[in-house]
Amino acid sequence: MEAVAGQLFPAWLPGAEGITTSAGAARTAVSALAVAHAADTAQYGPFLVDLATGALAGPGPHTRRHQAEVRALGLGRVLAAGFGRPACALLLRPPDDLDERGALALVGAARWLVDHGRFGVWICGGSLPAVDFLPEVVMARAVPDSSVVRPVPEVSNARLGQPVEGLPRREARVGKPRHLSVVGRPHPTSRTEVVLENALVSRPWAAGRAWNSTVRPGPLVNPVRVDLLWKRERCIVEIDGDDHRAAGKYADDRHRDVMLQLNGYAVLRFTNTQVLDDIENVLALLQQFLANRRRAGKGN
Repeated sequence: MEAVAGQLFPAWLPGAEGITTSAGAARTAVSALAVAHAADTAQYGPFLVDLATGALAGPGPHTRRHQAEVRALGLGRVLAAGFGRPACALLLRPPDDLDERGALALVGAARWLVDHGRFGVWICGGSLPAVDFLPEVVMARAVPDSSVVRPVPEVSNARLGQPVEGLPRREARVGKPRHLSVVGRPHPTSRTEVVLENALVSRPWAAGRAWNSTVRPGPLVNPVRVDLLWKRERCIVEIDGDDHRAAGKYADDRHRDVMLQLNGYAVLRFTNTQVLDDIENVLALLQQFLANRRRAGKGN
């Protein structure tokens, strides 16, 4: 997507028409235009500057210093603007030999793009072994009126701009349909989230929680997805797997925690092992922390 954005430059950056090389003061001029454009739109300035100057520099990527959520949302807006459209839709064509595991990964990636990039996503092809019985799955935080990840028929001979009729509904091959997670619920494939939710559901003090929700750390920061949120108490719980021990992931977590804390959120982190092996202690800590926040009137 970043490569396509580079090819569309300067269509998505007003005032940059005619700037095609990085010679002279071109980079400075493009940076200033990007900052000004971001101030007038919902774009994030530093990301737009990196993307614009990178388009002059040549093949990238040039925006990897930004979080994936920031890149997805920014690229969605840039691609839509480059084509003169209010929103962006992606047509994904999976390989014919995609197995069930690959199909689940594809649909998960599509859902992530809908959630974080506000794309409309269409999966085009024959049949997906794991999702061909899910003809329509409503997603959260999607492009208005396009909030689905939907298999569509083969369109190799279709012309751009022409509508494509949808597939008829199919019956499930085996068992019950598999529902993907939506905002407000634990992810069904995360044993840790499901275990914690099952423990919280019978406890009155846990009322007001929401799973897999988004919060905005500050007025100039893009929304971020959190595992578990008590909105009124401004309390966030993150459940970390082993991958969060890696240096890059650890640094990203600390950076995000600081942004959230500076804007009044408390961030509690537990490992998968703590939740699965010592759930009572996790519950006791959560209950005590929420009680303290409520007594202090946090979020009122």
